[in-house]
Amino acid sequence: MTTQEQPKPTVVHSGGGADAVYGIGMIGAWVYYFKRAETNEARVKAFFKGLVWPAFVVYDLLALLEKK
Repeated sequence: MTTQEQPKPTVVHSGGGADAVYGIGMIGAWVYYFKRAETNEARVKAFFKGLVWPAFVVYDLLALLEKK
């Protein structure tokens, strides 16, 4: 049996802009939710809500579209 060397695939990394937008949005969501949190329990919830803020945005947008 002969072995042939196969060429290594070329990996192209591009983008990264979405990560920055998500990060800035996460900080903004934390500021928004933490300003309204009055108890420690609400602050814990605010932290987790800040992590998943795009889900809230999509949900609210779909609810708004449904009304029209």
